[in-house]
Amino acid sequence: MRRRDVLAALLGAPLALACDDEETPPSVEGELLGQSHEVGHLLRDEDLRAAFARGDVETRDLNVAIVGAGPAGLSAAWQLARRGIEGVELFELEPHPGGTSASGRSEVTAYPWGAHYLPVPGDGQPELRALLGEMDALDDAGEPREHLLVRAPDERVFYRGYWYRGLYPTASMTAHDAAQRERFERIVARWVRFRDGQGRRAFTIPSRLCSDDAEVLALDRISAAEWCRRQGFTSPRLLWWLEYGTRDDHGLTLEDASAWSLLFYHCARVEDPEEESADFLTWPAGNGALVRHLARGRRVHTGHLAARIAPDGTLDVIEAATRRPLRIRARRVICATPRFVASRLVEGAPPSDDGHWGAWMVANLHLADRPGERGFPPAWDNVLYDSPSLGYVTATHQRGRDFGPTVWTYYFPLVDSDPTEARRRLLDHGWSAWTDAIVADLSRAHPDLRRQLRRVDVWRWGHAMAQPRVGVRRSEARRRAALPVGKVHFAHSDLSGLALFEEAFDHGLRAADEVADALSEEAT
Repeated sequence: MRRRDVLAALLGAPLALACDDEETPPSVEGELLGQSHEVGHLLRDEDLRAAFARGDVETRDLNVAIVGAGPAGLSAAWQLARRGIEGVELFELEPHPGGTSASGRSEVTAYPWGAHYLPVPGDGQPELRALLGEMDALDDAGEPREHLLVRAPDERVFYRGYWYRGLYPTASMTAHDAAQRERFERIVARWVRFRDGQGRRAFTIPSRLCSDDAEVLALDRISAAEWCRRQGFTSPRLLWWLEYGTRDDHGLTLEDASAWSLLFYHCARVEDPEEESADFLTWPAGNGALVRHLARGRRVHTGHLAARIAPDGTLDVIEAATRRPLRIRARRVICATPRFVASRLVEGAPPSDDGHWGAWMVANLHLADRPGERGFPPAWDNVLYDSPSLGYVTATHQRGRDFGPTVWTYYFPLVDSDPTEARRRLLDHGWSAWTDAIVADLSRAHPDLRRQLRRVDVWRWGHAMAQPRVGVRRSEARRRAALPVGKVHFAHSDLSGLALFEEAFDHGLRAADEVADALSEEAT
């Protein structure tokens, strides 16, 4: 394909036409990274499958085996330790634990490969606050440490050639735009005040505490776009800002996200209509700091592929490096994988054909110095108004390093209505195409970016996150997927339909408590 055609395929035709004709310099290095698909192909090895069938494998006994060392699996291990449960081991396919909260490090700074912040939890999340207390992220009074709160300026938007403070572009805003934004805020305030007959909020975190009142669930029957049409919202910048939220948290357009998920994004982290949304905690490594703490002291076997989980607690795994088959006989198993994986691994698990998983590309750009720009000064979160990307987060911002070398983490959700088409578009383009598209996109805001660019590493997430499309909140299949199958329990943010650390943490704790209670009953 011609360069302009590739840019159009990734950035869209209008933006491709607006990009300059310069290509990425050949001196820029980098890698194409991603999940370990080749390890999964070991399941096709007939000799290994025959070994499991014959029982000609090493067998070990465990108290609790956890499959998956992402946020949910690690949170389950953390909670089991708090409950005094010993003999817990985790088996992870990837070379490192963390899942979509993984991180990397250069000589300059640590940086995220996925989730990069955590809203400060309220009093209704005591376990998450306990975790942050262990990490010394909260002081003796339970307040967040100042150096972990996002440092000002926290966010800016590139709009019509200039950077402006905040994510809502106010430049040249009309009275109509302002009135519609104000009316939307009144709607948000109304939902923040909402309490059902049992005193539950319409939207809160974790989402299992949200109201199931008919008025609330009605929002799950229509798309966010349809809800906006019914509200009479027509302001282009308001609709862009609302869709930025659904793309950011869910990888969805307004047409594909549910109205419930749109309002969840704006209401769940607001305690009072008169207050701002919860502050953000962040680290240079993003949520990698959280999973590193959760993994500390745990027995995590990386590079291990789960092949089968039986309801009696039998777990068949393959050690990727040696191709050695291993059979685990566990008193209890926690399957902390995405639902579409769990449905294939666990004998008797319900199918996952009611869910959708979004594809994302995340890149880390290593810069020798800060490129030029116009307008509001650099912030932590930097968003381009007319880009299909979400812009970039600056890894060195928290440390006050505003000059010299840095790393930008660039986020690009593929929001095709058909997730299969999104994955095809993600995987059909390699390092060169994605790097050229990233640099072309950002060069509109930073014309001399190419002079400062030294390296671009590109990570392709084929199934990055569950998507809260219309009907997911009311899905009976999603609720059934959280129920144990024999001695196998389930934990993953997928079970909420919301790809948030808090949801993964909550399901990890729930599964761990189920296991601890079951083991206690067996002992009596």
